[in-house]
Amino acid sequence: MSVSPNKLWEQSLHLIKENVTEQQFNTWFKPIGFESFKEDTKTLLLQVPSPFVYEYLEENYVDLLSKVLTRVYGKGVRLTYRVVTDRMHNLTQDIEAEPTETSEKPMPTTRGNQSPTTLDAAPQEIDSQLNPHMTFNTFIEGDSNKLPRSIGMSIAEHPNTTQFNPMFIFGPSGCGKTHLINAIGSRIKQLYPQKRVLYISARLFQVQFSNATLRNTVNDFINFYQTIDVLIVDDVQEWMTAAKTQMAFFHIFNHLFLNGKRIILASDRPPVDLKGMHERLLTRFACGLIAELEKPNEQLCWEILKQKIHRDGLNIPDDVIRYIAHTANGSVRDLQGVINSLLAYSVVYNSNIDMRLAERVIKRAVKVDDKPLTIDDIMETVCNHFNVTTTAVSSRSRKHEYVVARQVSMYLAQKYTKMPAARIGKLVGGRDHSTVIHSCSQVEQRMKVDKAFQSEISSIENSFKLKK
Repeated sequence: MSVSPNKLWEQSLHLIKENVTEQQFNTWFKPIGFESFKEDTKTLLLQVPSPFVYEYLEENYVDLLSKVLTRVYGKGVRLTYRVVTDRMHNLTQDIEAEPTETSEKPMPTTRGNQSPTTLDAAPQEIDSQLNPHMTFNTFIEGDSNKLPRSIGMSIAEHPNTTQFNPMFIFGPSGCGKTHLINAIGSRIKQLYPQKRVLYISARLFQVQFSNATLRNTVNDFINFYQTIDVLIVDDVQEWMTAAKTQMAFFHIFNHLFLNGKRIILASDRPPVDLKGMHERLLTRFACGLIAELEKPNEQLCWEILKQKIHRDGLNIPDDVIRYIAHTANGSVRDLQGVINSLLAYSVVYNSNIDMRLAERVIKRAVKVDDKPLTIDDIMETVCNHFNVTTTAVSSRSRKHEYVVARQVSMYLAQKYTKMPAARIGKLVGGRDHSTVIHSCSQVEQRMKVDKAFQSEISSIENSFKLKK
Protein backbone atom coordinates (compact mmCIF):
# COMPACT_ATOMS: atom_id res chain seq x y z
CA MET A 1 0.00 0.00 0.00
CA SER A 2 1.44 3.39 -1.03
CA VAL A 3 2.14 6.03 1.60
CA SER A 4 0.14 9.28 1.30
CA PRO A 5 2.09 12.47 0.42
CA ASN A 6 1.04 13.95 3.78
CA LYS A 7 2.64 11.00 5.62
CA LEU A 8 5.75 11.40 3.48
CA TRP A 9 6.02 15.01 4.66
CA GLU A 10 5.78 13.77 8.27
CA GLN A 11 8.67 11.42 7.50
CA SER A 12 10.57 14.37 6.04
CA LEU A 13 10.04 16.36 9.24
CA HIS A 14 11.31 13.41 11.27
CA LEU A 15 14.52 13.30 9.20
CA ILE A 16 14.97 17.07 9.48
CA LYS A 17 14.52 16.89 13.25
CA GLU A 18 17.39 14.42 13.49
CA ASN A 19 19.75 16.86 11.79
CA VAL A 20 19.01 20.17 13.52
CA THR A 21 18.72 21.31 17.09
CA GLU A 22 15.37 21.32 18.86
CA GLN A 23 15.32 25.11 18.89
CA GLN A 24 16.03 25.29 15.15
CA PHE A 25 13.34 22.70 14.39
CA ASN A 26 10.69 24.44 16.51
CA THR A 27 11.54 27.86 15.05
CA TRP A 28 11.82 27.09 11.33
CA PHE A 29 10.28 23.70 10.50
CA LYS A 30 7.45 23.03 12.95
CA PRO A 31 5.35 25.98 11.62
CA ILE A 32 5.50 24.61 8.03
CA GLY A 33 2.20 23.16 6.83
CA PHE A 34 1.74 20.52 4.14
CA GLU A 35 -0.55 21.74 1.33
CA SER A 36 -0.34 19.27 -1.54
CA PHE A 37 1.84 17.02 -3.67
CA LYS A 38 1.21 16.58 -7.41
CA GLU A 39 2.41 13.18 -8.58
CA ASP A 40 2.50 14.08 -12.29
CA THR A 41 4.83 17.06 -11.86
CA LYS A 42 6.38 15.91 -8.56
CA THR A 43 5.58 19.36 -7.09
CA LEU A 44 5.42 19.69 -3.31
CA LEU A 45 3.54 22.71 -1.96
CA LEU A 46 4.29 23.80 1.62
CA GLN A 47 2.77 26.73 3.50
CA VAL A 48 5.04 28.96 5.61
CA PRO A 49 3.70 31.57 8.07
CA SER A 50 5.57 34.61 6.75
CA PRO A 51 8.06 35.92 4.16
CA PHE A 52 10.65 35.93 7.00
CA VAL A 53 10.45 32.16 7.33
CA TYR A 54 10.55 31.55 3.58
CA GLU A 55 13.62 33.76 3.10
CA TYR A 56 15.44 32.17 6.04
CA LEU A 57 14.73 28.61 4.86
CA GLU A 58 16.01 29.41 1.38
CA GLU A 59 19.10 31.13 2.76
CA ASN A 60 20.13 28.56 5.36
CA TYR A 61 18.36 25.21 4.91
CA VAL A 62 17.87 24.73 1.17
CA ASP A 63 20.54 22.01 0.97
CA LEU A 64 19.07 20.09 3.91
CA LEU A 65 15.55 20.30 2.44
CA SER A 66 16.79 19.12 -0.95
CA LYS A 67 18.48 16.05 0.53
CA VAL A 68 15.49 15.15 2.70
CA LEU A 69 12.90 15.53 -0.07
CA THR A 70 15.02 13.52 -2.49
CA ARG A 71 15.29 10.68 0.00
CA VAL A 72 11.58 10.67 0.93
CA TYR A 73 9.80 11.69 -2.30
CA GLY A 74 12.44 10.62 -4.81
CA LYS A 75 14.58 12.53 -7.29
CA GLY A 76 13.28 15.54 -9.21
CA VAL A 77 11.00 17.00 -6.51
CA ARG A 78 10.01 20.62 -7.16
CA LEU A 79 9.51 22.57 -3.93
CA THR A 80 6.97 25.40 -3.89
CA TYR A 81 6.12 27.65 -0.95
CA ARG A 82 2.77 29.23 -0.20
CA VAL A 83 3.78 32.31 1.79
CA VAL A 84 1.24 34.03 4.04
CA THR A 85 1.65 37.73 3.21
CA ASP A 86 -1.40 39.12 5.05
CA ARG A 87 -2.84 36.96 7.81
CA MET A 88 -5.72 39.34 8.55
CA HIS A 89 -7.09 39.12 4.98
CA ASN A 90 -5.85 35.55 4.39
CA LEU A 91 -3.63 36.62 1.47
CA THR A 92 -0.90 34.27 0.24
CA GLN A 93 1.71 34.13 -2.52
CA ASP A 94 3.08 30.96 -4.17
CA ILE A 95 6.84 30.95 -4.79
CA GLU A 96 8.84 28.17 -6.40
CA ALA A 97 12.15 27.43 -4.71
CA GLU A 98 15.36 27.70 -6.68
CA PRO A 99 16.49 24.28 -7.98
CA THR A 100 19.42 22.91 -5.99
CA GLU A 101 21.98 20.25 -6.84
CA THR A 102 21.67 17.38 -4.37
CA SER A 103 24.87 15.95 -2.95
CA GLU A 104 25.42 12.23 -3.33
CA LYS A 105 26.86 12.03 0.18
CA PRO A 106 24.74 10.01 2.62
CA MET A 107 22.63 12.00 5.06
CA PRO A 108 23.77 12.04 8.67
CA THR A 109 21.53 10.34 11.19
CA THR A 110 22.73 12.08 14.32
CA ARG A 111 23.08 15.73 15.19
CA GLY A 112 26.63 16.43 16.35
CA ASN A 113 28.08 19.18 14.16
CA GLN A 114 25.79 18.56 11.20
CA SER A 115 23.55 21.57 11.63
CA PRO A 116 23.62 23.99 8.68
CA THR A 117 24.31 26.86 11.06
CA THR A 118 26.82 27.45 13.83
CA LEU A 119 24.21 27.51 16.59
CA ASP A 120 24.80 23.91 17.72
CA ALA A 121 28.32 24.64 18.94
CA ALA A 122 28.90 26.78 21.98
CA PRO A 123 30.12 30.15 20.61
CA GLN A 124 33.56 31.24 21.71
CA GLU A 125 34.13 34.45 23.65
CA ILE A 126 34.59 37.48 21.39
CA ASP A 127 36.10 40.94 21.76
CA SER A 128 33.14 43.29 22.01
CA GLN A 129 35.14 46.17 20.41
CA LEU A 130 33.47 48.57 22.85
CA ASN A 131 35.28 51.73 23.92
CA PRO A 132 35.79 51.37 27.70
CA HIS A 133 35.82 55.15 28.15
CA MET A 134 32.36 55.61 26.62
CA THR A 135 30.05 54.67 29.49
CA PHE A 136 26.91 56.06 31.08
CA ASN A 137 29.10 57.53 33.83
CA THR A 138 30.83 59.75 31.30
CA PHE A 139 27.71 60.46 29.21
CA ILE A 140 26.36 63.73 30.62
CA GLU A 141 22.56 63.99 30.53
CA GLY A 142 20.87 67.08 29.13
CA ASP A 143 17.67 68.15 27.39
CA SER A 144 19.03 67.08 23.99
CA ASN A 145 19.70 63.48 25.00
CA LYS A 146 17.48 62.73 28.00
CA LEU A 147 15.00 60.42 26.25
CA PRO A 148 17.53 58.33 24.26
CA ARG A 149 19.77 58.06 27.32
CA SER A 150 16.92 56.90 29.57
CA ILE A 151 15.69 54.33 27.06
CA GLY A 152 19.24 53.20 26.38
CA MET A 153 19.78 52.61 30.11
CA SER A 154 16.52 50.63 30.29
CA ILE A 155 17.55 48.46 27.35
CA ALA A 156 20.96 47.86 28.89
CA GLU A 157 19.42 46.69 32.15
CA HIS A 158 16.77 44.51 30.45
CA PRO A 159 18.26 43.39 27.12
CA ASN A 160 16.08 40.27 26.88
CA THR A 161 12.83 42.20 26.46
CA THR A 162 11.46 42.66 22.95
CA GLN A 163 10.39 46.25 23.59
CA PHE A 164 12.21 48.95 21.58
CA ASN A 165 13.94 46.41 19.34
CA PRO A 166 15.66 47.55 17.23
CA MET A 167 16.72 50.85 18.76
CA PHE A 168 17.59 53.29 15.97
CA ILE A 169 19.47 56.40 17.14
CA PHE A 170 20.08 59.30 14.78
CA GLY A 171 21.52 62.79 15.01
CA PRO A 172 24.15 65.13 13.54
CA SER A 173 27.86 64.49 13.78
CA GLY A 174 29.29 65.18 17.21
CA CYS A 175 26.05 64.86 19.20
CA GLY A 176 27.13 61.73 21.13
CA LYS A 177 25.61 58.82 19.18
CA THR A 178 28.76 56.68 19.29
CA HIS A 179 29.18 57.37 23.01
CA LEU A 180 25.60 56.37 23.80
CA ILE A 181 25.59 53.09 21.86
CA ASN A 182 28.94 52.14 23.40
CA ALA A 183 27.55 52.97 26.83
CA ILE A 184 24.56 50.67 26.24
CA GLY A 185 26.84 47.84 25.15
CA SER A 186 29.24 48.32 28.07
CA ARG A 187 26.39 48.31 30.58
CA ILE A 188 24.93 45.10 29.12
CA LYS A 189 28.34 43.46 29.24
CA GLN A 190 28.76 44.56 32.85
CA LEU A 191 25.38 43.19 33.96
CA TYR A 192 25.30 40.14 31.67
CA PRO A 193 28.93 39.08 31.06
CA GLN A 194 27.84 35.85 29.36
CA LYS A 195 26.17 37.74 26.50
CA ARG A 196 27.95 38.10 23.18
CA VAL A 197 27.99 41.87 22.62
CA LEU A 198 29.60 43.34 19.50
CA TYR A 199 30.10 46.96 18.42
CA ILE A 200 31.12 47.54 14.81
CA SER A 201 31.12 50.44 12.39
CA ALA A 202 29.08 50.02 9.22
CA ARG A 203 32.21 50.62 7.17
CA LEU A 204 34.15 47.82 8.88
CA PHE A 205 31.16 45.49 8.49
CA GLN A 206 31.22 46.28 4.75
CA VAL A 207 34.95 45.55 4.56
CA GLN A 208 34.46 42.21 6.31
CA PHE A 209 31.62 41.30 3.95
CA SER A 210 33.70 42.24 0.90
CA ASN A 211 36.58 40.07 2.14
CA ALA A 212 34.18 37.17 2.82
CA THR A 213 32.82 37.49 -0.72
CA LEU A 214 36.31 37.37 -2.21
CA ARG A 215 37.20 34.31 -0.12
CA ASN A 216 33.86 32.58 -0.76
CA THR A 217 33.11 32.50 3.01
CA VAL A 218 29.92 34.57 3.09
CA ASN A 219 28.00 31.80 4.90
CA ASP A 220 30.61 31.75 7.66
CA PHE A 221 30.43 35.55 7.87
CA ILE A 222 26.64 35.53 8.25
CA ASN A 223 26.68 32.57 10.64
CA PHE A 224 29.12 34.39 12.94
CA TYR A 225 26.91 37.46 13.19
CA GLN A 226 23.87 35.27 13.83
CA THR A 227 25.52 34.10 17.08
CA ILE A 228 25.61 37.65 18.50
CA ASP A 229 23.26 38.47 21.40
CA VAL A 230 23.59 42.27 21.17
CA LEU A 231 24.66 43.71 17.80
CA ILE A 232 25.54 47.42 17.74
CA VAL A 233 26.20 49.01 14.33
CA ASP A 234 27.40 52.61 13.99
CA ASP A 235 26.95 54.91 10.95
CA VAL A 236 24.56 52.69 8.98
CA GLN A 237 24.14 55.52 6.46
CA GLU A 238 27.41 54.21 4.99
CA TRP A 239 25.41 51.38 3.37
CA MET A 240 23.13 53.58 1.28
CA THR A 241 24.98 52.65 -1.93
CA ALA A 242 26.04 49.15 -0.85
CA ALA A 243 23.20 46.88 -2.01
CA LYS A 244 24.99 43.58 -1.40
CA THR A 245 26.03 44.59 2.11
CA GLN A 246 22.42 45.56 2.81
CA MET A 247 21.26 42.10 1.69
CA ALA A 248 23.75 40.36 3.99
CA PHE A 249 22.70 42.49 6.94
CA PHE A 250 19.03 41.88 6.09
CA HIS A 251 19.46 38.13 6.69
CA ILE A 252 21.45 38.75 9.88
CA PHE A 253 18.82 41.20 11.14
CA ASN A 254 15.97 38.77 10.47
CA HIS A 255 17.67 35.95 12.35
CA LEU A 256 18.58 38.06 15.38
CA PHE A 257 15.17 39.74 15.51
CA LEU A 258 13.19 36.50 15.23
CA ASN A 259 15.30 34.92 17.95
CA GLY A 260 14.81 37.79 20.39
CA LYS A 261 18.34 39.19 20.13
CA ARG A 262 19.01 42.89 20.65
CA ILE A 263 19.87 45.20 17.73
CA ILE A 264 21.08 48.80 18.19
CA LEU A 265 21.75 51.06 15.20
CA ALA A 266 23.11 54.60 14.82
CA SER A 267 22.95 56.96 11.85
CA ASP A 268 23.40 60.62 11.03
CA ARG A 269 19.85 60.71 9.63
CA PRO A 270 16.47 59.02 10.30
CA PRO A 271 15.45 55.90 8.33
CA VAL A 272 13.15 57.92 6.05
CA ASP A 273 16.18 59.87 4.77
CA LEU A 274 18.38 56.83 4.06
CA LYS A 275 18.06 57.15 0.29
CA GLY A 276 19.29 54.06 -1.52
CA MET A 277 18.59 51.73 1.42
CA HIS A 278 16.32 48.82 0.53
CA GLU A 279 12.71 49.34 1.59
CA ARG A 280 12.47 46.08 3.53
CA LEU A 281 15.48 47.12 5.62
CA LEU A 282 13.98 50.54 6.31
CA THR A 283 10.72 48.99 7.55
CA ARG A 284 12.72 46.83 9.96
CA PHE A 285 14.79 49.81 11.16
CA ALA A 286 11.56 51.66 11.94
CA CYS A 287 9.66 48.82 13.63
CA GLY A 288 11.24 49.33 17.07
CA LEU A 289 12.20 52.72 18.49
CA ILE A 290 13.55 55.72 16.58
CA ALA A 291 15.30 58.13 18.97
CA GLU A 292 16.83 61.46 17.98
CA LEU A 293 19.96 62.89 19.60
CA GLU A 294 20.14 66.65 19.15
CA LYS A 295 23.23 68.81 19.33
CA PRO A 296 23.99 69.68 22.96
CA ASN A 297 22.96 73.17 24.01
CA GLU A 298 25.37 75.63 25.62
CA GLN A 299 24.65 74.45 29.18
CA LEU A 300 25.27 70.81 28.31
CA CYS A 301 28.45 71.77 26.43
CA TRP A 302 29.63 73.55 29.58
CA GLU A 303 28.94 70.47 31.72
CA ILE A 304 30.73 68.20 29.24
CA LEU A 305 33.74 70.51 29.25
CA LYS A 306 33.83 70.66 33.05
CA GLN A 307 33.84 66.87 33.25
CA LYS A 308 36.63 66.49 30.70
CA ILE A 309 38.74 69.21 32.31
CA HIS A 310 38.33 67.59 35.73
CA ARG A 311 39.13 64.13 34.34
CA ASP A 312 42.27 65.40 32.57
CA GLY A 313 43.44 67.37 35.60
CA LEU A 314 43.51 70.70 33.75
CA ASN A 315 43.15 74.21 35.17
CA ILE A 316 41.00 76.36 32.88
CA PRO A 317 39.16 79.51 34.09
CA ASP A 318 35.35 79.42 34.06
CA ASP A 319 35.10 82.36 31.64
CA VAL A 320 37.21 80.43 29.12
CA ILE A 321 35.03 77.34 29.56
CA ARG A 322 31.89 79.41 28.96
CA TYR A 323 33.43 80.97 25.85
CA ILE A 324 34.31 77.55 24.40
CA ALA A 325 30.84 76.17 25.20
CA HIS A 326 29.25 79.16 23.46
CA THR A 327 31.35 78.99 20.29
CA ALA A 328 31.92 75.25 19.70
CA ASN A 329 28.76 74.80 17.58
CA GLY A 330 27.22 72.17 19.84
CA SER A 331 29.63 69.43 18.78
CA VAL A 332 31.14 67.18 21.44
CA ARG A 333 34.02 66.37 19.08
CA ASP A 334 34.74 70.08 18.61
CA LEU A 335 34.72 70.55 22.38
CA GLN A 336 37.24 67.77 22.87
CA GLY A 337 39.37 69.04 19.99
CA VAL A 338 39.50 72.55 21.46
CA ILE A 339 40.55 71.27 24.89
CA ASN A 340 43.26 69.07 23.36
CA SER A 341 44.53 71.99 21.28
CA LEU A 342 44.56 74.32 24.30
CA LEU A 343 46.60 71.79 26.24
CA ALA A 344 49.07 71.38 23.35
CA TYR A 345 49.50 75.14 22.88
CA SER A 346 50.00 75.78 26.59
CA VAL A 347 52.69 73.09 26.78
CA VAL A 348 54.52 74.11 23.60
CA TYR A 349 54.51 77.83 24.36
CA ASN A 350 54.70 77.43 28.15
CA SER A 351 51.73 79.74 28.65
CA ASN A 352 48.61 79.73 30.79
CA ILE A 353 45.27 78.82 29.28
CA ASP A 354 43.46 82.16 29.13
CA MET A 355 40.86 83.86 26.97
CA ARG A 356 43.41 85.12 24.45
CA LEU A 357 44.73 81.60 23.85
CA ALA A 358 41.17 80.22 23.71
CA GLU A 359 40.17 82.72 21.02
CA ARG A 360 43.24 81.78 18.99
CA VAL A 361 42.50 78.07 19.21
CA ILE A 362 38.76 78.46 18.56
CA LYS A 363 39.51 80.43 15.40
CA ARG A 364 41.65 77.58 14.10
CA ALA A 365 39.70 74.57 15.38
CA VAL A 366 35.99 75.32 15.04
CA LYS A 367 34.11 75.55 11.77
CA VAL A 368 32.53 78.99 11.48
CA ASP A 369 30.39 78.61 8.37
CA ASP A 370 28.62 75.97 6.31
CA LYS A 371 30.74 76.09 3.15
CA PRO A 372 31.13 72.42 2.18
CA LEU A 373 34.56 70.87 1.92
CA THR A 374 35.63 69.44 -1.41
CA ILE A 375 37.94 66.49 -2.04
CA ASP A 376 40.43 68.94 -3.55
CA ASP A 377 40.44 70.93 -0.29
CA ILE A 378 41.01 67.79 1.70
CA MET A 379 43.76 66.40 -0.54
CA GLU A 380 45.59 69.73 -0.58
CA THR A 381 45.57 69.94 3.21
CA VAL A 382 46.63 66.30 3.63
CA CYS A 383 49.44 66.65 1.10
CA ASN A 384 50.74 69.80 2.76
CA HIS A 385 50.75 68.02 6.10
CA PHE A 386 52.72 65.01 4.79
CA ASN A 387 54.89 67.18 2.50
CA VAL A 388 53.95 65.32 -0.68
CA THR A 389 52.30 66.41 -3.93
CA THR A 390 48.74 65.67 -5.00
CA THR A 391 50.15 64.25 -8.25
CA ALA A 392 52.21 61.71 -6.31
CA VAL A 393 49.24 60.74 -4.13
CA SER A 394 47.04 60.23 -7.20
CA SER A 395 49.71 58.12 -8.91
CA ARG A 396 50.13 54.33 -8.75
CA SER A 397 53.25 54.61 -6.60
CA ARG A 398 53.36 52.37 -3.49
CA LYS A 399 55.87 54.50 -1.59
CA HIS A 400 54.90 54.51 2.08
CA GLU A 401 54.41 58.28 2.44
CA TYR A 402 52.21 58.39 -0.68
CA VAL A 403 50.10 55.44 0.48
CA VAL A 404 49.53 57.02 3.92
CA ALA A 405 48.54 60.37 2.42
CA ARG A 406 46.27 58.60 -0.08
CA GLN A 407 44.51 56.57 2.62
CA VAL A 408 44.08 59.59 4.91
CA SER A 409 42.64 61.62 2.00
CA MET A 410 40.09 58.92 1.29
CA TYR A 411 39.21 58.56 4.98
CA LEU A 412 38.63 62.29 5.46
CA ALA A 413 36.76 62.58 2.15
CA GLN A 414 34.39 59.82 3.25
CA LYS A 415 33.97 61.50 6.65
CA TYR A 416 33.42 65.08 5.51
CA THR A 417 31.74 64.78 2.11
CA LYS A 418 28.55 63.01 1.07
CA MET A 419 30.14 61.38 -1.95
CA PRO A 420 29.89 57.59 -2.36
CA ALA A 421 33.08 55.52 -2.14
CA ALA A 422 33.14 54.92 -5.90
CA ARG A 423 33.18 58.67 -6.63
CA ILE A 424 35.90 59.34 -4.04
CA GLY A 425 38.07 56.58 -5.51
CA LYS A 426 37.68 58.00 -9.01
CA LEU A 427 38.81 61.45 -7.84
CA VAL A 428 41.79 60.08 -5.90
CA GLY A 429 43.74 58.55 -8.76
CA GLY A 430 40.98 56.49 -10.38
CA ARG A 431 40.67 53.84 -7.65
CA ASP A 432 37.60 51.65 -7.17
CA HIS A 433 35.20 51.74 -4.23
CA SER A 434 36.77 48.69 -2.51
CA THR A 435 40.12 50.52 -2.31
CA VAL A 436 38.40 53.44 -0.60
CA ILE A 437 36.64 51.15 1.89
CA HIS A 438 39.91 49.33 2.65
CA SER A 439 41.81 52.63 3.07
CA CYS A 440 39.23 53.99 5.51
CA SER A 441 39.39 50.77 7.52
CA GLN A 442 43.21 50.94 7.66
CA VAL A 443 43.14 54.51 8.95
CA GLU A 444 40.49 53.71 11.58
CA GLN A 445 42.39 50.68 12.83
CA ARG A 446 45.69 52.57 13.05
CA MET A 447 44.06 55.46 14.92
CA LYS A 448 42.91 53.00 17.60
CA VAL A 449 46.46 51.88 18.42
CA ASP A 450 48.66 54.80 17.33
CA LYS A 451 48.05 57.96 19.38
CA ALA A 452 50.62 59.96 17.41
CA PHE A 453 48.85 59.12 14.16
CA GLN A 454 45.51 60.01 15.75
CA SER A 455 46.95 63.42 16.69
CA GLU A 456 48.11 63.93 13.11
CA ILE A 457 44.60 63.29 11.83
CA SER A 458 43.18 65.78 14.34
CA SER A 459 45.75 68.36 13.25
CA ILE A 460 44.78 67.90 9.59
CA GLU A 461 41.09 68.22 10.41
CA ASN A 462 41.73 71.43 12.33
CA SER A 463 43.70 72.78 9.35
CA PHE A 464 40.99 72.36 6.77
CA LYS A 465 38.34 73.57 9.20
CA LEU A 466 40.33 76.82 9.36
CA LYS A 467 40.28 77.07 5.56
CA LYS A 468 36.52 76.91 5.58
